[in-house]
Amino acid sequence: MAVCEICQKTASHGNKLSITRSHISKRSPRTWQPNLRRVKAEINGQTKRIYVCAKCLKDGKVKRA
Repeated sequence: MAVCEICQKTASHGNKLSITRSHISKRSPRTWQPNLRRVKAEINGQTKRIYVCAKCLKDGKVKRA
């Protein structure tokens, strides 16, 4: 399962809307996956490969090895 190991972000669920002539005619379920990257990070002085979302990388919450 796709999970960010820093912020625990997982997939979110909702509806895909089919819009025809300015009316919502059909709804079908869909899933939004987090933007995960597999990076080498320094955790407790050790280098490990972990899955981290792009937002945590951009915010500097992870120290890359």
